[in-house]
Amino acid sequence: MSGKLSGKVAIVTGGAGGFGKGIAEKFTQEGAQVIIADFVEEAGQKTASELKCEFQRCNVTSRQDWESLVKFADEKFGKIDIVINNAGTTYRNKPTNDVTDEDFDKVFAVNVKAIYYSANVIVPYMQKKGNGGSFVTIASTAGIRPRPGLTWYNASKAAVINATKTMAVEYAKDNIRFNSVCPVVGLNTGLSDLFLGKPENEKIFMASVPLGRGSTPKDIANACAFLCSSEADFLTGIDLPVDGGRCV
Repeated sequence: MSGKLSGKVAIVTGGAGGFGKGIAEKFTQEGAQVIIADFVEEAGQKTASELKCEFQRCNVTSRQDWESLVKFADEKFGKIDIVINNAGTTYRNKPTNDVTDEDFDKVFAVNVKAIYYSANVIVPYMQKKGNGGSFVTIASTAGIRPRPGLTWYNASKAAVINATKTMAVEYAKDNIRFNSVCPVVGLNTGLSDLFLGKPENEKIFMASVPLGRGSTPKDIANACAFLCSSEADFLTGIDLPVDGGRCV
């Protein structure tokens, strides 16, 4: 590994498994000090132990938990350089009129409000430190090229792509960069079956991806590592599809 993140301190939400674990692993390999922030304590502790990084229990829909996370990072490392907003959720693919209030509220709390909290709590901390920083939101191709059956999930991802662009412009003066990574449906992640609706849909969906497969944790981790490294110092406000050509 190149050590392109050497000396950086990174928070990865939802880092216990799936894309988040892949990101935490890659960042650790590239020299970063990583804090896995996850709601599932047992899985988070296990991953942190495996990857030799830190763990902090965090419900991303709680401002108090974000504040505790900043306090932990500051006491442990004295700074935060990178925030990967990876935690996300969805409901099972279904007709829009079948979506419940609970489905809607959960998707917007985890996928949108958590991003609001991350910026609202951590940006002032970064501004005070004066060293800049990098936020990456794990959005989705669903926020760029939506398809039926996941209307309000799609809308939540479009919202965070837009908010990320807005903050990129607003906080450029502080050298705090904001970018989004937009995966196509993941291979063997916890939400894959919910996105696809039923197992037999997988073959049909993958046929619509020119490179012929879904995204992997490694694919997403590589994109995030690049965006958070000095190689991407002049990139802010972009939404990067990691989708095998799906959005073309």
